[in-house]
Amino acid sequence: MPFRTPLKRARGLGSGKSGTSHFWYQRVTAVVLAPLAIWFVATLVSLVGADLETARAIIARPWNTIIFAVFLVTMFWHAKLGLQIVIEDYVHQRWLEITAHFLNHFLCGLGAIASLYAIARIAFAS
Repeated sequence: MPFRTPLKRARGLGSGKSGTSHFWYQRVTAVVLAPLAIWFVATLVSLVGADLETARAIIARPWNTIIFAVFLVTMFWHAKLGLQIVIEDYVHQRWLEITAHFLNHFLCGLGAIASLYAIARIAFAS
């Protein structure tokens, strides 16, 4: 029978220093995404029935391009943080957890880069 106190057992589980920042990043990205999502949906609704050139012109406006970029980067960051928690909570095999974390980082990063590339192509197309 081990004679360890609950505090000793808890200290053996690892550092508890990074959870707070992760928690706040998740909440801040959620707060930032709320108005951006409303703007995004409103912009898409305004494009209903528009032709391709009108849609490109609206997306290519400087403020719309910047807001689209902020929305997409924030969305992928928020998704990465959320999926990281799900992986840590529900994946219990170490090799599978490492693989899932790698795929999470890679695919969210790739999605953000691809989105920024698409926005840049639309904004700077002549």
